[in-house]
Amino acid sequence: MSTETLIEQIISNGNIPSHIAIIMDGNGRWAKERRLPRFAGHSEGINSVREITRVCGELGVKYLTMYTFSSENWSRPKKEVSALMQLLLKTIRKEVTELDKKNVKLTTIGSLEDLPSEARRALVDGIEQTKLNTGLNLILALSYGGRQEILYAIKAIYKDLESGKLKAESISEEIFKSYLYTSNVPDPELLIRTGGERRLSNFLLWQIAYSEIYITDVYWPKFRDKELYLAIKDYQERERRFGKVSEQLRKENN
Repeated sequence: MSTETLIEQIISNGNIPSHIAIIMDGNGRWAKERRLPRFAGHSEGINSVREITRVCGELGVKYLTMYTFSSENWSRPKKEVSALMQLLLKTIRKEVTELDKKNVKLTTIGSLEDLPSEARRALVDGIEQTKLNTGLNLILALSYGGRQEILYAIKAIYKDLESGKLKAESISEEIFKSYLYTSNVPDPELLIRTGGERRLSNFLLWQIAYSEIYITDVYWPKFRDKELYLAIKDYQERERRFGKVSEQLRKENN
């Protein structure tokens, strides 16, 4: 199927997910297959980030969350971590002006205080520069872990319980959500994982309870517009029941 036909089908369906989350995997394997250093895969992956951000903006996606650097990634070889931080710094400095021109709002989730000071300052500046933009909200998960986020929320709730700001009987799913990094962001309708692995890797564990999961063997550096269209088309063909049965949904939609 051609890319043009895919776009027509997706747009005519009209059911574009408002929030897409992506586990960007396969950079190292892409580089290894080409006998290149791992860093080459990470560098090429930036082109995929740029392309997918552009396409999501054009399709009217409201939120795009990208698993950029996990809390577990700090355990990688120091040389690779240092190179990744330098790539992050270089990319933010290079891309923020273009994001701003395209009305993209840059935000982050995770422990930014873990990042090197230069990278952290560049991100803070980028967030400030784009904060009034009203288009796609590009959310970079940096030094992020789903369990870490849940623990962060629990500690914050405990503190408010102790101070009397919060009552135990008032705690609900909505209250709990308000303590997460993503408190002002709707849960993803679609979670995409590239590179063929079939695990969540500690990503958005609370938020993806009812996300549709799409796994592709395509490595992240090769994941471009057509691959995204295929993922969205697959999403559009699914029935999202949220614990109900098909008959109930049909009655509610009639």
